[in-house]
Parts: sequence; C-alpha cells; structure tokens
Amino acid sequence: MTFQRARSAEQRAQRRLAILATAAQMLTEMPVADVSLNELSRRVGLAKSNVLNYFDSREAVLLELSSSELAAWVEDLRGILAETPPTATVGERADHLVATIVGTLTKRPVLCDLISSQAAVLERNVSTETALTFKRAAAGAFQEMIAAVVGALPELGAEGAGRFIAHASLLAGAVWTHSHPVPAVLAAYEADPALAPLRMEFEPALTDGLRTLLYGLLPRDNDERQGR
Repeated sequence: MTFQRARSAEQRAQRRLAILATAAQMLTEMPVADVSLNELSRRVGLAKSNVLNYFDSREAVLLELSSSELAAWVEDLRGILAETPPTATVGERADHLVATIVGTLTKRPVLCDLISSQAAVLERNVSTETALTFKRAAAGAFQEMIAAVVGALPELGAEGAGRFIAHASLLAGAVWTHSHPVPAVLAAYEADPALAPLRMEFEPALTDGLRTLLYGLLPRDNDERQGR
C-alpha cells in the first residue's frame, strides 16, 4: 500500500486511522514486544519518518490503541453486568462480577497484552500531550467501570469499587505476562514436569486473584468477622 501526501485534515485523520488499523492487525499476529516501527511503516506503506509525523513513536501508536481497546472492553463489561439479577445473593453477584471480568478479558488478548506492557513499555517514549490524552481517557473509563461495578455489587460502594478496579488492572497485567512465557521458558516447563507448580494459566489464576481481592474489600458484619 502506497499513500500520497495527506494535505487536508480529513486525509490526515484517515492516515492516522490506517496506521492504527495496521498496528491493531499486527497485534493479532505478534506480541507488543515484536511490533516494530519499521515493520509498521512497511505495512502501512509510509516511510518511518512519515509515521512519526502522526505519532510520537511506536509506543504512542500502541498507547492510542490501548485506549480504544479499553473503551470497547468497558462497553462489554457494562452490558453484561447490567444483566446481574438484583435478587442474587452478595456471593453470587461477586462471583458473577469476577466471572464477567475474566471472561471478557480472555476474549481480548490484545488488550491484555497492552495492559501488561503499559507502564514498562508504552508510557516510556511518549510526549506529555500524548500521555495526557491517554490518562484522561483512562480516567473516564475508570469512572465508567466504577459505575458498572457498583451497579452490580452496591455493597462495595464507589470507594471500594475504585480500589478493586485499580488493583484488578494490575493483577490482570501481571497474570497475563506470567501466563504467556517466552518460548524458552515454555520449553523449560515442557522439559521438566517438576516445574508444573510454577506454570500459570490465565483464567484460573486471574479468577482466584480477583476473588481474593474482592472478598477482602467487601464489608462484613460482626457475626461474619467472628466466624459465626
């Protein structure tokens, strides 16, 4: 694909979308670490210097994709949590919340990979303007998630829901990284069955971690605290 020079604002907007779409396609084929600016430029049909006219860096492209993926995931989450039966017990609603988060994240491997790379990679080579745009979008998504979680589990309250979401995001990124090891580590697991306890699977590990986190945040009455 070869582009002519974009002259109008509309053409520049289309060019940005083409770059983002190409990067999104690459992420379905390879992890974040393997997405290079050289290959992105080649696939888009632009010189690397031209891609940098639209984005600060490779990381800026991926950071914008992360915002889009996050917004789409929040919509999925809100839709499913809105169907939580109001007559269900606290435990049933808590389990439904965890299952919904794990299930929707499992269907979005690109988002999980981007989340796991955010602080260590994606935020390391961007301008203040790009960082502001990303963080403002993330803050908006955070408020939407709080509303969705409180709607499904009002016992948490807004403060508890905020703490749950903040820690759940960190947990999801960490579990994704450890459950998708590089080929050498994967081969080590296959070569030595004694290493099986160290091997992590995304869905069960995240489910266990989120349940532990959520039940630690839910308020308990005195009888429950005393084990009655």
